[in-house]
Amino acid sequence: MVNYFIIIIGIIYLIGVFTIPKWRQKKVNQDWKFYELLWFSTCFIIYVIYLETQLHTYYFLIPSSFLLLFLFSYFKEKRRLVNGLLFNLFLVVGMTYLGSLLVRTYNPLLIVLAGITLIVLFLLILIGLYALLVFLYWNAIVVMRKEGHSLANLLTLLLAIGLTAFLIFNHYSTRILPEWASLLFGILPLSMLYFSIVFYNFLTISVIYQFNQPKYNQDFIIVLGSGLIDGKTVPPLLGKRIEKAIQFYKAQSHATLNPPKILMSGGKGDDEHIAESLAMKNYALEKGIPEEDILVETNSTNTLENMEFSKEIMETTFGGTDFHAIFTTNNFHLFRAGLFAKTVNLKADGIGAKTAFYFLPNAFLREFIAIVMMHKRRHLIICGLIALMMIFLALIQFFLVSRQ
Repeated sequence: MVNYFIIIIGIIYLIGVFTIPKWRQKKVNQDWKFYELLWFSTCFIIYVIYLETQLHTYYFLIPSSFLLLFLFSYFKEKRRLVNGLLFNLFLVVGMTYLGSLLVRTYNPLLIVLAGITLIVLFLLILIGLYALLVFLYWNAIVVMRKEGHSLANLLTLLLAIGLTAFLIFNHYSTRILPEWASLLFGILPLSMLYFSIVFYNFLTISVIYQFNQPKYNQDFIIVLGSGLIDGKTVPPLLGKRIEKAIQFYKAQSHATLNPPKILMSGGKGDDEHIAESLAMKNYALEKGIPEEDILVETNSTNTLENMEFSKEIMETTFGGTDFHAIFTTNNFHLFRAGLFAKTVNLKADGIGAKTAFYFLPNAFLREFIAIVMMHKRRHLIICGLIALMMIFLALIQFFLVSRQ
């Protein structure tokens, strides 16, 4: 018997697949991949709900409640690390639910998706860590060749060396250590597991936060500064931040005939001839932005001060606090910058400029370390509890062995 509902859903899905790229071509942000994924997810959810109704069950409400919890938390305040945890909880519950639905229906589409998922998980378990090591060493070589040998550029190399040492020692530890000492050594892998989960949650919300779509009603665009070349020239990484702001500036000007002010934020470093914001202003002037639409903040030395001092300028310029503002920075720095904006009670979300792929692993590691340090007390407490638990188990094992 022909199932007309499935045919209709399939046709609607295919129409969306071909329509979305054409629709995005008319937008400032022409990236269509996120919307294709969103469209597939929407159609798939409708299809799953249809399967449930055929069984006269409503178990789909369980993962749906986790999705609604995430959406409520995210749209109430996007700049929270807990949003990454909530989204990943939804994924775990959702995958478990789909597994149970597969057992109850033996649906061909679910079987194919489950097969692909199992293959991916098998490969991750089989070669995932070793593939990660190869990638980290390769990335470290590329970054050092293109960006230099500073400590900030060596993070992927240091992580690769650390993981290599851990794998070697973990392989031989059970042979050379007594059982109680192996339990003590277990503090390290458990702590690594904890930080892996924290990093995955951070990475999840960082990726989700990339898809901000600010309305064309902004009064200000803050451009976050970074270092200058030879103390006076805007480097490519900073140039992309400015160009992202200019892109939004032109789009809002075209859509509303009411352009926002571009606020360049960055002070003068010890090794710089001029303030970063002044070099950024000159860059924007060369790109055709009128001088009256550019503001400068010349005192900040870090991202927190960028947000704090920029807020003061915007309040003075606007004559109050009821303004609309966004900020631009590189995509890897976007979420942490949002956390700093939240810290100073600045209602502003960010839009991210693209960064070369080879630079991203090192950059995200640097961002993660900075965020861990922002909440170091919490992480020290959890790692301390892990250590106390393993020490307790090691003591029990030691006394049990000594009595035999």
